[in-house]
Amino acid sequence: MRPITPKIFLAAADTPAFLITNLTSLRYLTGLPLSDGILLVTPKKYLLFVDRLTRDTANTITHPHFAVYDSADIVKFMKDITQCGFESDSVSVQRMGLWKRKFKSTKFMHKTEILEEFRRTKDTEELKYLHRAERITKELLRRIPSALRLGITEEKLAKQLQIWALELGADGLAFDPIVAFGTHTSSPHHHPTSRSLKKGHIVQIDVGAMYRGYRADRSEVFFTGKPTVEQRAIYEMLCTALRHSMNFIRSGVSTNAVDEIARSILRKHGVEKSFTHALGHGVGLDIHEGVILSSKAPPKILLSGEVVAVEPGVYFPGKFGMRVEKMVFVS
Repeated sequence: MRPITPKIFLAAADTPAFLITNLTSLRYLTGLPLSDGILLVTPKKYLLFVDRLTRDTANTITHPHFAVYDSADIVKFMKDITQCGFESDSVSVQRMGLWKRKFKSTKFMHKTEILEEFRRTKDTEELKYLHRAERITKELLRRIPSALRLGITEEKLAKQLQIWALELGADGLAFDPIVAFGTHTSSPHHHPTSRSLKKGHIVQIDVGAMYRGYRADRSEVFFTGKPTVEQRAIYEMLCTALRHSMNFIRSGVSTNAVDEIARSILRKHGVEKSFTHALGHGVGLDIHEGVILSSKAPPKILLSGEVVAVEPGVYFPGKFGMRVEKMVFVS
């Protein structure tokens, strides 16, 4: 598990106890890809409650701060807890209603982004997994030109990316890939369709591999014919915005300031209004976690050990769009 003692966690949450059910949170603290479970954080121990099907996996946890129990045992432990925090953005209304009926002496306190703040700074093992996921993703993008045969569809290329990722040792893809041909590139979150590739199409690929649960994220533009003067200028401008933003990133820098670096370049070229999303985001066990690189989001200071994806892009409805994206390991 990560070096977060129960005492440190509860101090950050400002509660005497805490219930965790989010599967990503459970994986972060236990190091295991659990399919179910409830983690009760007490001042001295992490108490993990699981069903019989999950018990054998949970019993592999050897950390001294952990103890594993059957799911039904949680009732007796909750009897003495009068106040308890929980991940309010992950718990359904139905589950909260069940807890209130089951643990009548407990007052539940809504909390958000407690563990997410800890997750921002990656340790050596996490960075190793993220580097591996990134290397696999680079290889996926390297293979794209050879697959761009006339007649191939967006859907078929998306499936090929999944196959390649598994062949290269990934758990799978970090998210459903964006594969867009021609005018479809003007939609930032396009879903692959049966559209076939034609000569002259711009091709937008946004893809990431997942390794040991950690996710990479990169985007690239491919030309299947000679780009127009406008297209070449837009692509070079985005690459410049990406490069300048990445060079500016370091620990201690504001997320808003990084966003402004890219926007100033797009503004200079008169296309800032066509940049319709944030400049980037943190990555890790989730494809979007931690910080948002955007002047519209509350500013945060980048931390050493944080990993962010930077993705300037512009989109012209009915014509084309382009986005280039790389990951930055903050130091």
